[in-house]
Amino acid sequence: MTTEMSSTEDIIGRKDIDDLEAILATVGKEESDGRHVVSSEYDSIFTWDYEKGARPKLHKLYEKAKNAQWNGETDLPWDTDVDQEKLVIEAAAAQGGHAVGFDISGTPLAKWSEKEWVAFGVENQNWTLSQFLHGEQGALICTAKIVESVPWIDAKYYASTQVMDEARHVEVFAKYLDEKLSGHYPVNAHLRMLLDDIIADSRWDMTYLGMQIMIEGLALAAFGFMHSMTGDPLLKQLLRYVMADEARHVAFGVLSLQEYYDGLSTAELRERQEFAFEAAVRMRDRFLQQEVWDRMGVDPKAILPVVLSAPDRNEFQALLFSKIVPNCRKLGLLDAADGWLRTKFTELGVIEFESATDTSEEYDAMAALPPTQRELV
Repeated sequence: MTTEMSSTEDIIGRKDIDDLEAILATVGKEESDGRHVVSSEYDSIFTWDYEKGARPKLHKLYEKAKNAQWNGETDLPWDTDVDQEKLVIEAAAAQGGHAVGFDISGTPLAKWSEKEWVAFGVENQNWTLSQFLHGEQGALICTAKIVESVPWIDAKYYASTQVMDEARHVEVFAKYLDEKLSGHYPVNAHLRMLLDDIIADSRWDMTYLGMQIMIEGLALAAFGFMHSMTGDPLLKQLLRYVMADEARHVAFGVLSLQEYYDGLSTAELRERQEFAFEAAVRMRDRFLQQEVWDRMGVDPKAILPVVLSAPDRNEFQALLFSKIVPNCRKLGLLDAADGWLRTKFTELGVIEFESATDTSEEYDAMAALPPTQRELV
């Protein structure tokens, strides 16, 4: 039995995944009153079954979460001096220069001075941390929704701990941006579209899939990449704390959805596959950083075709999906419904990560280590 699939254009609004004109036509904006309202209707579910531990793996995760709480105000060395320009220069020296991974001859970048390269590095960090901040607020809202809408008491217990985690993440990223960096960026339009879709969907498992698996999974990889690259000890420690939380959050999503997806029909699984594909494309598109190029006075249409063709860029984008693909495999989404998602992830160039360790296994391995050794494995 087969079920008619939506086209790529139906799902993401364009026929060609790599249509740069269409991607750049999606431009972000902020409301004048500083608020963004997303309408959502979903069932808030009470459960009268209060048996704690009916789902042992979720119960175990909840107990770990209670013991893993940290205080963003007192547990981080906020007195650390952060000199953004110095960090950019030191990072460039370690890499043998301001390498961007592609040939800049014939592009506006060929005429850049050292001052402009340093400014680009600073803006790149401002943009990246700003998007982390916006994504964490999205996670805060989504997890509060999960507490209301998930039907199991063990999941409600755990999700309540994640609400606190996400509030703490918003707090520390906002403080780092305000006190240590030199500017904010508005939420990227592609990220906002995805957050809107996740929040507006009435089905609780779509909130899990969009936030816990897709956005949190990519964030875990992105945080790991930045943790390995930054020379700032404050940011390193901040990211290390956040990454430990995020690994637990993704594991929560995998454990919860495994049970639920086992009971879905082929047609229902295909809807989830389409949602996962849309989320993957939206997240990939946001990393084009068109807002940074605009701020640097470079026309994104002039530089992004070169950026997209760079081998290093493709490797970086693929790496961001190293947590997502194995988790989709564990949920059975890669090969369900005639393997449609496998085909789409192959088109995106990320299927190579399907054999990587999924996050629930990764978190178990990390939690088994002594506290002083608990880095992501």
